[in-house]
Amino acid sequence: MKFVVQPAPVVSIPVAGGDGHFPVRRIYCVGRNYAAHVREMGMDPDREPPFFFAKPTDAIVVSPASLPAQIAYPPATREYHFEIELVAAIGTAGRNIPVERANDHIWGYAVGLDMTRRDLQITARNKGRPWEPGKSFDQSAPISLLHPASSTGHPAGGEIWLKVDGRDRQRSDLDSLIWSVPEIVSNLSTYVELQSGDLIFTGTPEGVGPVERGETMHGGIAGLTDIEVRVV
Repeated sequence: MKFVVQPAPVVSIPVAGGDGHFPVRRIYCVGRNYAAHVREMGMDPDREPPFFFAKPTDAIVVSPASLPAQIAYPPATREYHFEIELVAAIGTAGRNIPVERANDHIWGYAVGLDMTRRDLQITARNKGRPWEPGKSFDQSAPISLLHPASSTGHPAGGEIWLKVDGRDRQRSDLDSLIWSVPEIVSNLSTYVELQSGDLIFTGTPEGVGPVERGETMHGGIAGLTDIEVRVV
């Protein structure tokens, strides 16, 4: 096949232990999935149906296990915020997936950061416009190494935390998710046919806030490789 321009490279995430790479097809994100975070954003945390937004695949920045990844402070914002999240990686395609079968479609898990230009997001939200300028930009999806569910199981609880330059900023437990990971997978599959290579960022707990140039974010989830990212 002859391309008229150079095709983009395949985006992939290394698997922990050096056992291959996971190719990324799409990135879905769940909004407002921890009650305390919903409250800090000025919303009502009632258990309404989950809603989703997307990021471009090339927003992925892999945080290796040995040293911090680097991401650039993005343009057009003065409020660059971190959001630590559990990420589920889809390994088996499906549509209208029952909740009780959802884990069968998950290949593995990672720790992710849903980086956000908060001022742009809030402006768009208040005007009833899409969130893309605040959420879907370059390097907005840092991620740790990926762990297969065959080795970790399917986490329904466990500490999730983030520090900035050694100071606690976010700390909660996965059992505080409003919608569990199987419920998220099931619900999303009623809107789109999930495919191998899809990632789902499952929501962030309370404590989101700004990060500045020169600061380092270090976060983790029980049982998974930590993520460490420096803003330059």
